[in-house]
Amino acid sequence: MAFLIPKSPILKITLTVDHAYATSHFLLQLSKLTSLSPHSLSNMETLLLNQTLCRLDLSPKPKRPLCIAPQIFHFKPNKSFALFAVQNQERDFQETGNTLQADVSDESFGEVSKIIGSRAVPGGKAMEYLIEWKDGHAPSWVPQDFIAKDVVAEYETPWWTAAKKADDKGLAELLAVEDDWRDVDAVDPDGRTALLFVSGLGSEPCVKVLADAGADINHRDNAGGLTALHMAAGYIKPGVAKLLLDFGADPEIEDDRGLTPLALAKEILKVTPKGNPMQFARRLGLESVIKTLEESIFEYAEVEEIMEKRGKGENLEYLVKWKDGGDNEWVKAKFVAEDLVADFEAGLEYAVAEGVVGKRMGDDGKNEYLVKWIDMEQPTWEPEENVDPELIKEFDDASQGNGGVVKNSGESSDVS
Repeated sequence: MAFLIPKSPILKITLTVDHAYATSHFLLQLSKLTSLSPHSLSNMETLLLNQTLCRLDLSPKPKRPLCIAPQIFHFKPNKSFALFAVQNQERDFQETGNTLQADVSDESFGEVSKIIGSRAVPGGKAMEYLIEWKDGHAPSWVPQDFIAKDVVAEYETPWWTAAKKADDKGLAELLAVEDDWRDVDAVDPDGRTALLFVSGLGSEPCVKVLADAGADINHRDNAGGLTALHMAAGYIKPGVAKLLLDFGADPEIEDDRGLTPLALAKEILKVTPKGNPMQFARRLGLESVIKTLEESIFEYAEVEEIMEKRGKGENLEYLVKWKDGGDNEWVKAKFVAEDLVADFEAGLEYAVAEGVVGKRMGDDGKNEYLVKWIDMEQPTWEPEENVDPELIKEFDDASQGNGGVVKNSGESSDVS
């Protein structure tokens, strides 16, 4: 194992020791080989005895993978405990495959004052922490693997405890701490954020706290590609599902199995026993989640016409053409207006009206309107229920402006 001797005005050397000699013997031999002062040797003893020391032995070759392997010493620890991490203000971290590499121009140990910030690396696969150094160096970002575990735990434990207990006040207090650049999207080893935990627990207050703080609503974990909406659907939390959708969650993101939150909820409902009183509430909850997700996917829009149909029973769908010019889309029958379905099933065709040009009283005593069509040369008389109310209003407004004179069966007459 290799030890990096603390910097001295006179020399800096690296000694290799094949076995863990007793501290006194090692320092005695070292004093004979070097001109280190007793004060320096005392510092060396501190380094050897400190259990939280991160050791770094770098090769002079550039871009060699950094590997910090903790060494085990069977010494009685000091009562005074110092915390160390790798300190290098000029390193430039790069990611090559799964290996973290660094350009290092200076080798030194830095004593950690505290962690003052966190951030997830791109992809949410690991964390970095902003370290405040005791020696006055400017704060710098250090990968989690290069920091003593107890230092990280001291910073992170309150956060994850609050998340897993659905403690909205605790989360809010941690996010409000001054001079702490805590990442609301901090991840655990599986790439899960606090938002995923509180969504699965069904805590709407926690979801609101995290979303208001800027949490990534659509973050996918690394253990299955699940989003917070998947968690709400899978753990049957309809209130949280609706809240996430209100905050902009995408209901069509798929997990690693290709399932959307809606498909996941339907899959769970399919295997939940029917007629079992113990499962009744569970089925009701799943049906509520499914309804919420379906409504978010199929929002209200005006249908111009139904083009085709497919499927039967619960799987019956219609291919609809939207009035706003959107792409034709297959929609579940229950989301299509009943009158449109009835007209389609009766074989009635649709046409696009340009405007109303006349009005008359029909034989049944109801109003009829003379409609001019975009794709037809001749206008036709239509019952009021078949004419767009907005076109009727435009016609009535125009009629009032013309002194109440309109066409009636090809002749002009006053409309009272």
